[in-house]
Formats: sequence, C-alpha cells, structure tokens
Amino acid sequence: MDWKLELVPVPVSDVERAKRFYSEQVGFVVDHDVCVGGAARIVQLTPPGSDCSIVIGAGAGVSEVRPGSVQGLQLVVSDVAAARAQLLERGVPASPVQHVENGVMAEGPGGAWNSFVYFSDPDGNGWALQERPGED
Repeated sequence: MDWKLELVPVPVSDVERAKRFYSEQVGFVVDHDVCVGGAARIVQLTPPGSDCSIVIGAGAGVSEVRPGSVQGLQLVVSDVAAARAQLLERGVPASPVQHVENGVMAEGPGGAWNSFVYFSDPDGNGWALQERPGED
C-alpha cells in the first residue's frame, strides 16, 4: 500500500497576498480557489513538477494555526543556483547558496544533497530549496 503526502496546510494572514506570492513570485500553479459556505476560502497550489500541494485559506479549519508558524518546508530542485536566481528575479528575498560543513552552514554549494537556499513567505513561513544530485 502506498502512503502519499499530497497536501500541506500553510497558515497565512492574508489569503489573496499569499496566493499572489506563491503563484506569481514563487511559481506555484493555482489548482483551485473556492469559497465554501460563504465563510471559508480554500486555495490549493502546487509547485511545478510536484505531486504534493499546499493549501492556504480562511475558515473551515484552514486558518486555525498561527500564520508564519510553519518552518522547514522543503522543495527539491535540480539546480539550486538557478532556482535562487528565479526567486530573486521575481522579487523573493532568498539566502545565498549554502551547505553544511562540519555541522554548521557555510557559504557556497556542497556535495550531493548538500546545497540549500532559504526563503520565507510574507507571513514568515520558512522554506528551503535543496539541490538533488544530477541524473546518472
């Protein structure tokens, strides 16, 4: 039996601002944006090439967690420097490329699975980009 993670809630204070950030600046696809029962709004967005999406919204239990409280969300990319450049071009502040060396973060790329870039959404939810090794 497969167990697949398909949806991660991300708490935000302003749904429209977050939708613009994730779709226009980060490049996620808006899968749907629906209002349920007048008081609840659910927006599902998916990173390009991902089988897992995020959900932002208001009401219906979507916004019960403090905005900005989610940290450590991670996206895997084939070229972390190119992904960082894309974020910067779209106005998203992003850290320099970093790697773990002797247990601490150091500037520059590292070896396989050891190159990272960090950014946050407007509410402070924290994301990491991790470079995966190239295809053999």
